[in-house]
This record gives sequence, C-alpha cells and structure tokens, in this order.
Amino acid sequence: MEHITLLLGIVIVTALVFDFTNGFHDTANAMATTISTGALKPKVAVAMSAALNLVGAFLSVEVANTISKGLVDETGIRPEVIFAALVGAILWNLVTWLVGLPSSSSHALMGGLVGATIASAGTGAVHGDVLVGKVLLPAVAAPIVAGLAAMVATRLSYKLSGGADTKATKKGYRAGQIASAGLVSLAHGTNDAQKTMGIITLALVAGGAVAPDSDPPVWVILSAGLAIALGTYLGGWRIIRTMGKGLTDLQPQQGFAAQTSAATVILASSHIGFSLSTTHSVSGSVMGAGLGRKGGVVRWSTATRMVVAWVLTLPAAALVGALAEWVTGFGAWGTTLVAVFLVGSSFAIWRRSRREVVDHNNVNDVEEPPGVVTQAIAAVTPPPAGTLSEGLTATIPAPAEPTVNPSAQSRVA
Repeated sequence: MEHITLLLGIVIVTALVFDFTNGFHDTANAMATTISTGALKPKVAVAMSAALNLVGAFLSVEVANTISKGLVDETGIRPEVIFAALVGAILWNLVTWLVGLPSSSSHALMGGLVGATIASAGTGAVHGDVLVGKVLLPAVAAPIVAGLAAMVATRLSYKLSGGADTKATKKGYRAGQIASAGLVSLAHGTNDAQKTMGIITLALVAGGAVAPDSDPPVWVILSAGLAIALGTYLGGWRIIRTMGKGLTDLQPQQGFAAQTSAATVILASSHIGFSLSTTHSVSGSVMGAGLGRKGGVVRWSTATRMVVAWVLTLPAAALVGALAEWVTGFGAWGTTLVAVFLVGSSFAIWRRSRREVVDHNNVNDVEEPPGVVTQAIAAVTPPPAGTLSEGLTATIPAPAEPTVNPSAQSRVA
C-alpha cells in the first residue's frame, strides 16, 4: 500500500464515512418502489441492494477518473481541501436524510469539492467545462429523460397487460421489479461508489502517495465498495418512505417501468463517465411512472420540495466546504476544529432523528396526505380500485343519518 500520512489517513476515513452516508442515503433509489409495492420485504431488499452495490463497484472506473482527473486541477490540491469538501458533502447528506428528502449525494460531493477548491486555489483550479458538461447538464437531463422513458414504459405495460389476469400480471411484474431493482443497485455501485474512489485517489495524489493521472488502486475500489454496501444495508428508511410512498402510489407495473428506465439511464451515463445523480434519475422515473398510469397522480408538494433540495445541493455543500477549508487553513488546530464540528453535528442530527423513528417496520406508512392538485386530478380521473382513490374516499366522512324528533314521531303514531 502507498505511504499514508496521518492527515491523509483522516481524509481517507472521512471519504469512506461519506461513502457510507451515500449508501444509506441512496438505498431508496434502488429499493423504494420494490418495498412500497410489496415485491420484496424491506430487510431482504436492502440486503440484496447492498450485495449488488459491492459488485457494481468493480465494473468500471470511468466516473472515478472524472472526479480524480477531470473536475479540478489535481496538482494544486492539498489533502485539507479534500477533507473540507467531504465535510460539506456529509453534512448535506445527513440534513436531507433527516427531513426525508432524496437529494443527490453526488452533487453534494461535487459542490463540497468545488467550494473547497475555490477557497484554496481560486476559480482557475476548477475545470468549468467538465463541471458543466459532465455534472450540471446531466443533472438537468437525467430526471427528464428517465421520467419520459418511465411514462412511456408504464403506458405500454398497462396496454400490453390489459386483457390478462390481474393476479398473474401483478405476480409477473413483481418478479420483474426484483430483477430491475437489482439492475438499479448494480448501476448505483458502478456510478456512486466510484465517486468515493475518485475522491480518495485525488487525496492520494494530493498527498504524494500516488502519481498524478493514476487509476484508483485495488484497495481503494474494495474499501469504497464495502462502505457503500454497508450503508445500503442499514437502509435510509426516511428517504425510502418518501420515494416509495411520498411521491405517488405505485402499482407493480409502474415500479417495474420506473426502475428499468432509471437503470438504463444510470448505466449509460456510467459507461461514458458522466457523474450522474442516481437520485435525480430514479425520482424522475418514479414521477414519470406515476403520470403514466391512467388516473395516476404525483404529489407535487413533495416533488417541489425535492427539486428545491436539488437546486440547493451544489451551492450549500460548496459553501460549507469553502468555510471548512478556510478554517483548516489555520493549521492543525483548524483541521481538528473542523473534525470536531463534523462529529458533533452528525451526532446532533442523529439524536434529532430518534424523536421520530422510521425503520423497516413503518417505512410503508404514508406520511404526507394528498395535496389539492392530487385530489383534483383524482376527482376528474378516478384511479382503479385499490389505489389512491380509496385513500381519498376514506378521508371523507359519511353523511350523518337524519334525526327524528321523538314528539313528532309520537304524533305520527
């Protein structure tokens, strides 16, 4: 193994902590729809996703190279810069997990890295063409492409299975969901695990442990794969609830269409080195699948909060990363102060989350009631029996029976 200094070791451990948070933050991307439709039990689903994330980590290094070689000038980066970037990314992941919003761990990492790099070496150290071409444009395109593909696939699925036995059709699509969920998990490993590989490789270059333009060493690939798999297994149940039940109510056909569309987009982007947000892709496909079913609806209040979080991710993580880099510039005590702040903030967020526990036992409990737009659409186009319309009907109290005056009743007698 390369010569690792104490500071470099701290950076590597922090990077693996980020990878861990990435895993439980993004478990919903692969398994939320499978869990919400009952295709797999929650604990089985996250175990399967964890194993396939680990496998996916070994399939490619293109995205890792985009991070370590393309986004910033690796020759002018110090290990403290990487540490500050990771602080910004981890805190954003934890805050959005606490409120149950599926934001992008990838963009949190990119934002933290860009902010810390600018604070350390100026804007010239950031490669703007890579940031725009391989990060920002895919961020906009991914949910749109995945959403349209999922909408078309959902409509096609219902059309093809229109005359088939309902019970047999659901059973078949649930099997398809399990396969497509596995594909999303594999795709997640090929894309998101590589980001940590790239950031660790960048830290190794910055610390002089490996030569510039090096590919990630095997031990980096293995450790990143294990960290994201462990985080995935623990499951980010709050975000799984939002993705599986908070956006729309999915049937097996929709879940299959959403996952297949998202996996296709993610795998294609990994192949060409786009640092794509799996969260954006899966969220877009879930919304597309919700709109693709006749009578299907999307809870736009939840979707709006998600989009706001997406927009804030890069600048928020960049701001925290820049501030952390400024503090580390005061020397060893500054780096120590940032580390203590990270640990203390993480513990405070975890304690806050214990006030309302969400786990595999209550993950399918719908947390958010249907909004005004949802109710209006459902009233115009009632969904099939057993879906959202029943939930809406259940919220309307039955009319009270008319009361009869006893004296009037005696007069009639």
